[in-house]
Amino acid sequence: MKTDIEIAQEAVMQPIKEVAVSYGIGEDDLELYGKYKAKLTDDLWEKVKDRPDGKLVLVTAINPTPAGEGKTTITVGLGEALGKMGKNAIIALREPSLGPCFGIKGGAAGGGYAQVLPMEDLNLHFTGDFHAITSANNLLAALLDNHIQQGNALGIDPRQILWKRCLDMNDRVLRNVVVGLGAKADGMVREDHFVITVASEIMAILCLANDMDDLKERLGKIIVAYNFAGEPVTAADLHAVGSMAALLKDALKPNMIQTLEHTGALVHGGPFANIAHGCNSVRATKTALKLCDIVVTEAGFGADLGAEKFMDIKCRKAGIHPDAVVLVATVKYNGGVPKDQLSEENLDALKRGIVNLEKHIENIQKFGVPVVVTLNSFITDTEAEYAYIKKFCEERGCEFALAEVWAKGGEGGIALAEKVLNTLENKKGNFKPIYTDEMPLKEKIKTISSEIYGADGVSYAPAASRALKRIEEMGFGDLPVCMAKTQYSLSDDQTKLGRPSGFTINVRDAYVCAGAGFVVVLTGSIMTMPGLPKKPAAEGIDVVNGKITGLF
Repeated sequence: MKTDIEIAQEAVMQPIKEVAVSYGIGEDDLELYGKYKAKLTDDLWEKVKDRPDGKLVLVTAINPTPAGEGKTTITVGLGEALGKMGKNAIIALREPSLGPCFGIKGGAAGGGYAQVLPMEDLNLHFTGDFHAITSANNLLAALLDNHIQQGNALGIDPRQILWKRCLDMNDRVLRNVVVGLGAKADGMVREDHFVITVASEIMAILCLANDMDDLKERLGKIIVAYNFAGEPVTAADLHAVGSMAALLKDALKPNMIQTLEHTGALVHGGPFANIAHGCNSVRATKTALKLCDIVVTEAGFGADLGAEKFMDIKCRKAGIHPDAVVLVATVKYNGGVPKDQLSEENLDALKRGIVNLEKHIENIQKFGVPVVVTLNSFITDTEAEYAYIKKFCEERGCEFALAEVWAKGGEGGIALAEKVLNTLENKKGNFKPIYTDEMPLKEKIKTISSEIYGADGVSYAPAASRALKRIEEMGFGDLPVCMAKTQYSLSDDQTKLGRPSGFTINVRDAYVCAGAGFVVVLTGSIMTMPGLPKKPAAEGIDVVNGKITGLF
């Protein structure tokens, strides 16, 4: 059996300008990065912005399991299948972070015969967007520390610095560091912290900004610290906005690549869904909606994280909404079956684990969007298991289809595509977020915790209550909340599988991302700088005879 990277390296790609032509994009509207990658120019948006929008399909999943759910694989395969059926479709994805690529999860280009290409470029440096975000983030940090060193005219309290440096790598030793050691000229000694680049507020801002003017306005609102009077100090106060925007000028433009079957793919931005809002950029999604009849996009991790934030943050901010949701399922692991036994038929475990799928179906339906459930086919799944899941879904008003896109590409996604098209044509949604802007922050948190996670209540550490009170006093109480929570469970305890009950969500802290336009709520033991596992994926990656090996 060929590996993902072997399949990708054997593929014959079309020049990206030929892929673009099929969507009415001329060469003048592309900024080429070699033959197979391009950025879309700002002029393109001006040409297409008045066109009607196509339909938007969101791909999400149950809570992640060691078996893998395959959201990106399904997204790519569904886009390819729609193309095979003569539909004008495009996919819109996030860019992969180097953290999981060299850590445990691997890349994010799809899998098997449902991948986007060039796979190695996408999973590594791609067009440099993440490097630009990292540089802009750390420029702001440098300007902040320099301001303090050069006399501190703004009266910044070094004990109340909020802005953290970032790095697009899993590096646990950087979570808590001391900077400024050495001579007086080396800066003020203070505690500092790093987050992974995909958790940086600048990543969120880039993904939510409509254009350069909007980007600059958002950058200026970033709260970097408080002064000795307890008042917020912003990036605009530090005169950092122009130089940060200069670093982000090209990164703001969506990237275009292709699938194995030459379906267009706009891949742009990459916030994690467990510690950020988990969606690709608004610019990429809005542009895609103007270019074709159907856009297939995805949101990170399970529907309790990525899909909830897609609905409550991205859709709210961008004025868009999904017309259908594809929910990707694997269910035996949630029924308590160890990973090494998942190949054996086990209907009892299936019945125990399917309650996780049930909860996610209920959650999506609360947003008023019709649901299609798909099973990312494994060769060890049995007909009896398929039949049980199909019946379970149809009893809950959902279409169901088996997806075989990993093995067959677009051909293996036609059954799913037919169900999606039927849903788009015959099931009209009534989209609405699950909370209003006017709700107090604690009410928003309670609503997500009870309605989406199934919690009995929410507990707040004293620091969290103080932070939320301060955020509301500063006038940010009308912002949506971005819950930072483990992806492995509906609860904030990753060991609670299935559909846990009788639990409380524990909020330990909160902070406002004024530029991004949401309030981050930290729950449980979630970390904004991940660490590497005992055996990192990086150990298996190499370059042999000029070709990269070991990426997956």
